[in-house]
Amino acid sequence: MRTITAVVAALSMLVSGQSIAVTDVQTLIEQAQQGDHRSDKNRARDGARHPLEALKFFGWQPEMTVVEISPGTGWYTELLAPLTRPKGVYYGANFALTADDLPSYGKMVQMIYVGKIEARPDVYDHAVVTELSVPQRTTIAPPGSADMVLTFRNLHNWVKAGEAAEMAAVFFRTLKPGGVLGLVDHRAKPGTPVEQMITSGYVTEQHAIEVLTGAGFEFEASSGINNNSLDSTDHPNGVWSLPPSLRGCKKIEDEFEKAACEEPFLAIGESDRMTLKFRKPG
Repeated sequence: MRTITAVVAALSMLVSGQSIAVTDVQTLIEQAQQGDHRSDKNRARDGARHPLEALKFFGWQPEMTVVEISPGTGWYTELLAPLTRPKGVYYGANFALTADDLPSYGKMVQMIYVGKIEARPDVYDHAVVTELSVPQRTTIAPPGSADMVLTFRNLHNWVKAGEAAEMAAVFFRTLKPGGVLGLVDHRAKPGTPVEQMITSGYVTEQHAIEVLTGAGFEFEASSGINNNSLDSTDHPNGVWSLPPSLRGCKKIEDEFEKAACEEPFLAIGESDRMTLKFRKPG
């Protein structure tokens, strides 16, 4: 009972921003994962997304200034915000509401994200929400201020939009010399042409590395923590066939038929993903 009470107390202090004695990075991340600001649905995806392993691989430390790129509705924000609150700084560079060409989907996602931030000031009151839309909104944090820039499952969207190189330049400008860029995205098989990457949502590691090194980054390391050998990457609706999207099954009204449609994709799980670490020379 004493152990449980101590863990709960430590977590409470982490979320409230009080100083805590725990310095072990793994313990801090595990505490953030158990925060009461996270939904059961989001917590259930930890096993597929491996946030503990990913943040340790990228080298996160409590005092860092971290910029999360395109956080969407804030799955990773739920971890990064409380982790940075006591000693660090968190920027969430999401959809640009002031951009001229923002689609309705982007506006909806940004409103959900801002609502999440505003609903829990005890967790997010230090979070700085900025706008990202190339070429209009590219100052996502003071230039040269970030220790770490992180992006999860976004590169394929920039490849499709023809914006990958511009985004990479934004990240490079935002980081301090020696700063880290951590990237996770759906991995295409080697040799996949760009046209197929655009339609499938899977990007080759080679293409990712070429885009980032082309912006000046040094490729430092890759990790297999998000590998999924069950994913063939060949699906009728691309990566969106898999959970959580299950796109090809959503419109089926009959519950039995829908379950039968989803079963093979649920058995595969979330996509096979590359986990890459880059560094700005310095």
